Amino acid sequence: MTDNAQKLFSRLESFRNSLLVFSKRKSVRYGLPFILFVIGGSFGLREWTQIRYQFSRVKGVSKEEAEKMGLHKTKTVTLEKAYEEIQKLDIDNWENKRGPRPWEMDDSEKK
Repeated sequence: MTDNAQKLFSRLESFRNSLLVFSKRKSVRYGLPFILFVIGGSFGLREWTQIRYQFSRVKGVSKEEAEKMGLHKTKTVTLEKAYEEIQKLDIDNWENKRGPRPWEMDDSEKK
């Protein structure tokens, strides 16, 4: 072997040894895969959500299509009309009706 080949071989061997020592550290063995998983998961989720919205077939319905389907919005509700309807209600005469509790029900009502 030539002198240059031996130098190259020794450098590769030292690089290999330093990688082995570095790979035995806990931060590299457990931290690096965790960080890669979190970052890769972020990119993966972004792609999946993009596909979801890109190929969704749900679109809004126009006013004309809604009328063709029979969905007519003829009644307009204003604040004044709603207030008048509430004024017509009799809120002074009411009776509190208590519903039965599960432990108070008869056997015939349970079935």
